[in-house]
Amino acid sequence: MEKALFAAGCFWGVQYYFDEVPGVTKTTVGYTGGHKDNPTYWEVASRKTGHAEAILIEFDPSKVSYKTLLMQFFRMHDPTQLNRQGPDVGDEYRSAIYYFNDDQKMAAEQMIEMYNKHKSDKDGKIVTTVEEATKFYPAEEEHQKFTTKTGIGMCHIPYAPVS
Repeated sequence: MEKALFAAGCFWGVQYYFDEVPGVTKTTVGYTGGHKDNPTYWEVASRKTGHAEAILIEFDPSKVSYKTLLMQFFRMHDPTQLNRQGPDVGDEYRSAIYYFNDDQKMAAEQMIEMYNKHKSDKDGKIVTTVEEATKFYPAEEEHQKFTTKTGIGMCHIPYAPVS
């Protein structure tokens, strides 16, 4: 198994969407990229921790490539919005790719370059950051699989749960 770590806005819908990808074996929502150890949801929401809402993905590379996960990441949110997604505003909703190795870093940078090259000026440029993965803190249990448990919480992602 390999790992991927992304921040793409509100993590509830992001988790639901990645759980639908064949080859993804486990997802955990949580917080990363900040300076406070073991932050809570409300501490991250206060914008005082520097953390982003993020998803840690475990995947089988024989069934799904990291490049495919990157394409899904860019498909599910607007990577041209700085520190927001849809109605959610704040640096905890930033767009970021956290890499675990040089291959992931290079794949992310190449995909951003390709998207920027093919976007028109009116579409805006990708503001997604590419950063080395640091400590990931799992979110509280009530946030894990929130959309699956409640049938709500897709946030900015325009996909309805499959019934």
